[in-house]
Amino acid sequence: RTGSSPLTFILTGIPGLSMSSYWMALPLCWLYLLMLLGNCTLLWMIKTDHSLHTPMYYFLSMLALADLGLSLSTLPTMLAVFWFKSTSFHFEACIVQMYFIHTFSAIESGVLVAMAFDRFIAICYPLRYASVLTSTLIMKAGAVIFMRGICVVLPVAVLIKKMPFCRSRVLSHSFCLHQDMLRLVCGDVKVNSLYGLTAVILTKGLDSLTILLSYTMIIRAILSIISKEARAKAFSTCISHLCAVLIFYIPLIGLSIIHRFGKHLPPLTHTLMADAYLLVPPVLNPLVYSWKTKQIRRRILVLLCQR
Repeated sequence: RTGSSPLTFILTGIPGLSMSSYWMALPLCWLYLLMLLGNCTLLWMIKTDHSLHTPMYYFLSMLALADLGLSLSTLPTMLAVFWFKSTSFHFEACIVQMYFIHTFSAIESGVLVAMAFDRFIAICYPLRYASVLTSTLIMKAGAVIFMRGICVVLPVAVLIKKMPFCRSRVLSHSFCLHQDMLRLVCGDVKVNSLYGLTAVILTKGLDSLTILLSYTMIIRAILSIISKEARAKAFSTCISHLCAVLIFYIPLIGLSIIHRFGKHLPPLTHTLMADAYLLVPPVLNPLVYSWKTKQIRRRILVLLCQR
């Protein structure tokens, strides 16, 4: 890096696609609009409907906020690349975007753990649900999840800011990811790689194991219920959360595997997996909860009938 000219990265759209084409810009705009509409509607309904002022919906509102943050972190550069064909991105801005993307991803993972705990208490200890999941506990849990995301990801940004970049400055995506920036570093990246792996283990690694443990105990509790109807009803309360977990973790695991073992795969595969990881959960989560949650579905129908 020289002192005279600021370091910039070149963002990539869809490999092999002409940048003059608008066929990707329009769907992206619709996806972002759908994400904004869905998550903002969820937040508005939870805030205005007092029947939704329960722990489950408080956690759902946290999930919607994390989804909004994750999507809005990628929005400026994705629209700049696909709509305005502006591919140059300053180094400092790239680090800020990378930090927010990984922070909101860690926050979303933490919220999914909190929602798994909510389902665990509701099914395994239903009589203690109200006494365990108090408003104070929910606020503390939200603060811990938020602060964990901020603190765990911060060293990632600090470490990479000090690294020299002297190779090709072309990134693989239309936004900045830590793994993608790290491959352009001209120097020893052992500390960065080790801490990056540690951060993933401390967040998504532990979170996924906690969710798996929660559902192991939930399934045991459900199978101990004698009535088939009660068993089906208990399991149905978990479907929305299970869908949210799969929507979040499947693209994440796929992207991690491709980054680690898929270097021989075409660039298009890397791009599509990264886009799915960042765009699919924020778009689909409101749709899943609107479709599978009776209270939200009823509230939407009431609003539609009023119009």
